[in-house]
Amino acid sequence: MGRRFSQNLVLVFALVTVASGHAILIETTPAANATVTGPVVTLRLRFNSRIDAARSQLIVVLPGSRSRKLLLQPQPSPDTLISRAGGLTRGTYKLRWQVLADDGHITRGEVPFKVN
Repeated sequence: MGRRFSQNLVLVFALVTVASGHAILIETTPAANATVTGPVVTLRLRFNSRIDAARSQLIVVLPGSRSRKLLLQPQPSPDTLISRAGGLTRGTYKLRWQVLADDGHITRGEVPFKVN
């Protein structure tokens, strides 16, 4: 039993170490699949760790699959990115994000939302 316990403990530690190296998205505005009012939408993403804003990016994917890179506003806190997207008409959008955590790991994802 001692050897099996040690093996399981090593496995758990390895998983925790891998998971702690990535910025995990914990809150978004708009929320995933939310419907918001345009034409200007404020986009806010909060992560579980500090984000290097200079090496991170937000892209809005427009209806029809065209995309537009967004300018980041100054960070209100080290774990948060904010931008504003203008000219959004009625339709389905995706906020595509890529962030660099302070430890050097890159994380990517998408947040779908709709505009009335």
